[in-house]
Amino acid sequence: MAEHYNTVFVPEVARELITTNDFNREDIITIGRKQTERIFRQVRKANKILFCDTDLITTQIYSRHYLGVVPPVLYEFENMVAYDQYFLFDIDVPWVNDGLRDLGENAKRQEMYSLFKAELERRNISWIDVRGNWEERTEIITRAIDKMLD
Repeated sequence: MAEHYNTVFVPEVARELITTNDFNREDIITIGRKQTERIFRQVRKANKILFCDTDLITTQIYSRHYLGVVPPVLYEFENMVAYDQYFLFDIDVPWVNDGLRDLGENAKRQEMYSLFKAELERRNISWIDVRGNWEERTEIITRAIDKMLD
């Protein structure tokens, strides 16, 4: 998407910092801090729009899932960044084992999807449901972004 719109993006920074889901409180705080720093750095380079693979809500959800706790600083990081649009990706495509993902079982995927949705709704954040095959997903996203840019 970033290439399509001739802009930059922020990857899921956690993937640069950890190689397994065996991390601790300090690791998750570092992930949150680095994710936030990268957003601030990339927004200065963006051409009208900045794509972010993830956000601090996601970091909080995984912190709660893997560690059973969310360090309060992750909420502070969350409040430092405002997004214009959220896209929530459905689980209707096959799960891909990429070496870090470990929740491939359908029941777990559904549980995590529901957690993401609930957190967005709890915060009254508007989101667009992205589902279908890869081409349909791309169309949903580009239609929404084109509308925003008009």
